[in-house]
Amino acid sequence: MTEELDFIPAARPLIGAEERAAVDAVLASGMLAGGPEVAAFEQEFASVLVDGRAAVAVNSGTAGLHLGLLAAGIGPGDEVVVPSFTFAATANSVALTGATPVFADIEPDHFCLDASAVEAVLTDRTAAILPVHLYGHPADMRSLGDLAEQRGLQLFEDAAQAHGATFGGAPVGSFGTFAMFSLYPTKNMTSGEGGMVTTGDPDVARRVRLLRNQGMERQYENEIVGFNARMTDVHAAIGRAQLRKVLGWTADRRRNAAFFDEHLQGVGTPHVAEGATHVYHQYTIRVPEDRDGLAAALREEYRIGTGVYYPIPNHRLPAFSRDIDLPETERAAREVLSLPVHPSLSAADLERIVEAVNRLVGAGA
Repeated sequence: MTEELDFIPAARPLIGAEERAAVDAVLASGMLAGGPEVAAFEQEFASVLVDGRAAVAVNSGTAGLHLGLLAAGIGPGDEVVVPSFTFAATANSVALTGATPVFADIEPDHFCLDASAVEAVLTDRTAAILPVHLYGHPADMRSLGDLAEQRGLQLFEDAAQAHGATFGGAPVGSFGTFAMFSLYPTKNMTSGEGGMVTTGDPDVARRVRLLRNQGMERQYENEIVGFNARMTDVHAAIGRAQLRKVLGWTADRRRNAAFFDEHLQGVGTPHVAEGATHVYHQYTIRVPEDRDGLAAALREEYRIGTGVYYPIPNHRLPAFSRDIDLPETERAAREVLSLPVHPSLSAADLERIVEAVNRLVGAGA
């Protein structure tokens, strides 16, 4: 019976006629590199998602983190506190500046940096705190912001997975010195590949613009040593089309998540903090017993894709290999499983996912 079912992927980029038409228009214009589409995308992104903060488009989320850190003055001799339970790009970007990523534990409810764990690892070399708004749920920016202010530290945001999420009524991307949003194909919106840096500091915005373009604002007038991290007009055109849809897609994700909240049994469903808006880049459950067995059974018996984000904490990766004790990080890496929650799911898809999880967990799969 299962072979007759259509496969439900863990993620599905939504690319339609609007995106294709936007790309065709750029190709017809002959202006393929950074141009009017990039400038318009930056302005529209700022208006729609971050309350008008300056937005600077770059060619990947990782580039956005790297350039944002450099623009904020992070470099050799500095320490930046980051979570270990996230994608390696966060710590990689810190290391690429010459600074040292220092790993702190997460809190168990939302999988984000725990302010008390951050405080425990601060030293006289700590320059900044870089939380990740993981799975689309904002980190506790109140506690982390208070700690940063008390200790005279900068606060940054990795908002790669959190387009449109809010905390205390303010959008993510509006709290720290800078924030980074990823525009990779599996994110809540995409530009094909790319990233966006947002900041309320005009000097940081200008430095990111310089760093992304070989250190130039005007051609051949290189002010600093920079990179080629520009976004193309082709990618920006896709991003602009997606930006017009992302809030509607977020509403769909939240409805899908509410259905799971109501009907799933026997697993730990996501918590949402008071005053927070979760945008469900992932719908991540906890499976304390045989998470990998459940994932395999969902795929093989019910044709349902899932994801484990992330099976190996950053502090245990060969690139970092730190002998430290992060118990909540280790527990999350053993237990988390992300179910499909994307906007293209049908009512029948949602029902199949719930039926499969409940049956398999009830049977001890």
